[in-house]
Amino acid sequence: MMPNANISNREIVLEIKNLYKSFGDNNVLNGFNMKLHQGENLVIMGKSGSGKSVMIKCLVGLMEADSGSISVMHQDITKLDQKALDILRADIGFLFQGSALYDSMTVRENLEFPLRRHTKKFGEHIDTEKMVIEALSSVGLVSAIDLMPSELSGGMKRRVALSRTLILQPKIILYDEPTSGLDPITAKEIIILMQDIQKKYGTSSLIITHDVDCARVISDSMILLIDGTDYAVGTFKELSASEDPKIKAFFKQ
Repeated sequence: MMPNANISNREIVLEIKNLYKSFGDNNVLNGFNMKLHQGENLVIMGKSGSGKSVMIKCLVGLMEADSGSISVMHQDITKLDQKALDILRADIGFLFQGSALYDSMTVRENLEFPLRRHTKKFGEHIDTEKMVIEALSSVGLVSAIDLMPSELSGGMKRRVALSRTLILQPKIILYDEPTSGLDPITAKEIIILMQDIQKKYGTSSLIITHDVDCARVISDSMILLIDGTDYAVGTFKELSASEDPKIKAFFKQ
């Protein structure tokens, strides 16, 4: 099973080849492969402990793989020094599972923080006010600009975290369980927001999720991470129709 043919003809912006990572006798990744194309929403699903978090950490350079290659926008991150890696990271947005807002900062300050860290991308003298308002407008939360994280609901925190990701104008966004811990209505709102952002900015998105409904709505293509490998690759429709017991287990409601 292969991803949508139309998407598979687009430029590859992120590629993992034959990735291995073990911790002692625990072989977490056993030759994992994936390709993310320009403008694609690629969903990766795997059971707890399947290696999703390890793969993401290797992908952003927080963990070193035992072997294999990781290419992000045609650069092999395993061969980049820290300075080059930091520059590349400015083009990769990361929405953390728990939103990861700074509790001691207002919403405005949370969004200004990454701009100060990436002056090489935006310059020393930028109109942070304009960029903050634009990013918050994208998620419908300009009114929350001077609130503290403790004053926000779970869904609002997720939206602010997404706006903080957007403010760096990333080419690729990594979503780690974007709907986890949210009620069904709020989760649906976040999924719609992710779709709107992809259409507006043309971002390529890698989405790690356990949420079958999220995968069904958002994915152009999917990978099931089983036994440390890209066990199954295809569209939601293809994979959900499979008779393979290991694949069927993901789609039981």
